[in-house]
Amino acid sequence: MSMPWVLYILECADGTFYTGITNDLDQRLQKHESGTGAKYTKGRGPFKLAHLETLQNRSEASKREIAVKALRREEKLKLIGKRQG
Repeated sequence: MSMPWVLYILECADGTFYTGITNDLDQRLQKHESGTGAKYTKGRGPFKLAHLETLQNRSEASKREIAVKALRREEKLKLIGKRQG
């Protein structure tokens, strides 16, 4: 049985956000922490998992990722329940 797909938002040490999808969150977070997860996150750790959504399949996760990546910073802050400031 495969693991569910999740959309996640990481808050980087510099205060920026990274949005991604995976079906193995623990492994993906380890890759980000080791600097091999994504070009954007390399050198921006440590990371805080700021948001997580479970989705039906990879297709739904990809669609949601595109939608979240299109959000402005203020909208992402609202999504994760954090006040700007």
